[in-house]
Amino acid sequence: MVESDHPQDDPFFIDFPERIGRLQAAMAEGGVDVYLGSRLRTLSWTLDAFCPWRSFIVVPPHGLPTALTFVIDAARVADDSWLDEDHVLGYGPMGGQDQVSLLKDLLEPHLSGGKGVVGIETGMGTYLPEGHLTHLEYQYLAAALPDARFSNAHDIVDRLSLVADEGTVNRFREASRIVDMGHQAVYRAIQDGGYEGMTETEIAGLAAYAMRKEGSEWEWSFTGGNEIASGYRTGLAAGACTPASRRALRRGEPLMVDLHAMFKLGLGDHAHNYLLGEATQRQRWHAQNFVDTVQLCLENYRAGVTPSSLADAVLDFCEEQGFAEYMVPGFEHGIGMMGDEWRIGLNEGPFPYWTDPEHEYQAGELLICAMQYACPEEEIGFRYENPILITGSGCKTLSEFPLSVDEV
Repeated sequence: MVESDHPQDDPFFIDFPERIGRLQAAMAEGGVDVYLGSRLRTLSWTLDAFCPWRSFIVVPPHGLPTALTFVIDAARVADDSWLDEDHVLGYGPMGGQDQVSLLKDLLEPHLSGGKGVVGIETGMGTYLPEGHLTHLEYQYLAAALPDARFSNAHDIVDRLSLVADEGTVNRFREASRIVDMGHQAVYRAIQDGGYEGMTETEIAGLAAYAMRKEGSEWEWSFTGGNEIASGYRTGLAAGACTPASRRALRRGEPLMVDLHAMFKLGLGDHAHNYLLGEATQRQRWHAQNFVDTVQLCLENYRAGVTPSSLADAVLDFCEEQGFAEYMVPGFEHGIGMMGDEWRIGLNEGPFPYWTDPEHEYQAGELLICAMQYACPEEEIGFRYENPILITGSGCKTLSEFPLSVDEV
């Protein structure tokens, strides 16, 4: 195995060879002869490199895996990854160098007489760049390896990556610290009337600049980078996707600032909310409802809790307080290293590839506490997002920016 570039006393160290070893042991247990990973989450979890182009990783039963990415990016991926350049290959429109030809050459040696099981990653998802094997890719590979059997095996990586190791948690902590620096920059800019004349895109840009100075590699969200909403846009439907617009910030309106950062493929994601100028009593009522609900939700997260029991506790509170119609009934989305956006648990519930409502959280799981409060008829809404680490007795929020709706 290739040694990692990170010394083991580095707080961000991840033992990638050990990860591959666990994956290979699970392959053997599940009767998979060779694993073909194609999802972005799998590439991040195995390679320690960002792969923005269509990419694959072939994991043999023993020894080093080999990654395959678009030829223009292969040298950079090899430089970023713990793998050496002999195990990061580029594909392109050249004779014998296309994706299928190269994948056939990598898979076939591990199929005795061309026969055996190829573990693939297919399925459904809400996340656009998920990376499931496409139908056409499957057809071509099946034709190239006619005696092989292709079996969906994504659950192997999903299961192994469910509980985060220390290096991963520390990467998330650093990404969250960077996000907090972005929020501080926004607060300094908008206080004392500084928001007047500013636009949502300007807020997104100054936050991005502050976070880049702190070491962020990317505003990782695929929903417009940093998501900024003001006025009526804060209350749109579920309020869960608001790429910054050119709308000007205005006195008397709400402002939602949802920032994203990436550090060594660990993701920072935190949304904070403001009321611009002097708020009305009704706006303050909405704001207090939201803060109280988020606090209750965070207090209920712990090992052994399920999404359904958590939802029951939170929605019962909203009903009792008289604002259930404004609280969007969803409180989280899954998170892992870059590309691991929406999995929660192992999707073994009544709706395939969605959250298993009876998944019991374990200590060491990372997820995003993600909550939306929307009252579109009053043109107001709030959002909370924060990576949390599940513990035996509760949860730890990784962003330390205060939970509040600030009047500025």
